[in-house]
Amino acid sequence: MKRLFIDSSVLFSAAYSTRGYARELILMAVREEVILVVSPLVLDETRRNLAESAPETLDLLDLLVKAIPFEYANPTKAEVLSAAQNVALKDAPILAAAKKAQADLLVTHDKKHLLGNSKADVYLGARIVNPKDAVESLKPSA
Repeated sequence: MKRLFIDSSVLFSAAYSTRGYARELILMAVREEVILVVSPLVLDETRRNLAESAPETLDLLDLLVKAIPFEYANPTKAEVLSAAQNVALKDAPILAAAKKAQADLLVTHDKKHLLGNSKADVYLGARIVNPKDAVESLKPSA
């Protein structure tokens, strides 16, 4: 089963909207088609961002966290510093956690620092994709 590390932008989208590819990834995890991995930082950042811009969705976030069999990756300071050689410092904890999780994909909406960052892809040893590309890559070939 594929291991997908999702960042806070994806978890935020899944909690905020009843549609879309981020929500589809959550449903795939419920159906045990994928393993979703997050870090404590991802959960904290998602909660903070939802509280600020969509507090009505916090109960749904709590439900998702309880219902989804998330795995957790918590990188060390040394792992974060190593990742920082390949990505903006603010995103180093995400890259480090995805690497520690041995993720097959890192799924994000971050076009500025992660998507299209070939140096981060190489460091991770996996592709960094948006939710749409993640879902499409997981569909069985016809």
